Amino acid sequence: MMDMSTTIVHVVDDDASVLKALTRVLSTEGFSVSPSQSTREFLDRYDPGVPGCIVLDLAMPEMDGLQLQALLEQQGVTHPVIFLTGCADIQSTVRAMKAGAIDFLTKPVDIDALLEAVRRGIDLDMEARLQRDGRCEASALVLTLTPREREVLRHVLSGRLNKQIAAELGIVEKTIKVHRSRMMQKLRVRSVPELVRLAERAEVTPA
Repeated sequence: MMDMSTTIVHVVDDDASVLKALTRVLSTEGFSVSPSQSTREFLDRYDPGVPGCIVLDLAMPEMDGLQLQALLEQQGVTHPVIFLTGCADIQSTVRAMKAGAIDFLTKPVDIDALLEAVRRGIDLDMEARLQRDGRCEASALVLTLTPREREVLRHVLSGRLNKQIAAELGIVEKTIKVHRSRMMQKLRVRSVPELVRLAERAEVTPA
């Protein structure tokens, strides 16, 4: 799934020598890298709309890695975070992982472990974006339905037959068939299993 040509690995570390070394290693492996020597510099250039991941130093002045992670979470940012630290402790590790970090590596970092974590982070981010895109597309299709078609949709999701839906809504079965046909066309599905999967993505609940 990983496409390094359209992703960015953000590296944030206040140690200039570490930042330079990590940038060189990742660039050599073909990653597009955006290095920042402070959280302020990172926030100034950060674009959450671009896929990728964040390699983040734990101990930094002004705002440490955990504080930056919390800030990004408050802003709804979902980029996977990989922590680096020269002084790991259990409490910090637990806090970072509970907040969604995908890995916690100690310095001097094992390059293979770092590369594996970065590749996994980018894959996770790309997968999450595809899922969000699918939800948005499904929700947009559902919005094209009339109120009556949405009612029919929810009853179909409940497993009811056309005649049962007609009785529930107080209209003739022939009209239900028309609504159902139009609903399927608008949602661009050809079978009930496809309809169920789309409804799940759009978070439509059964009647």
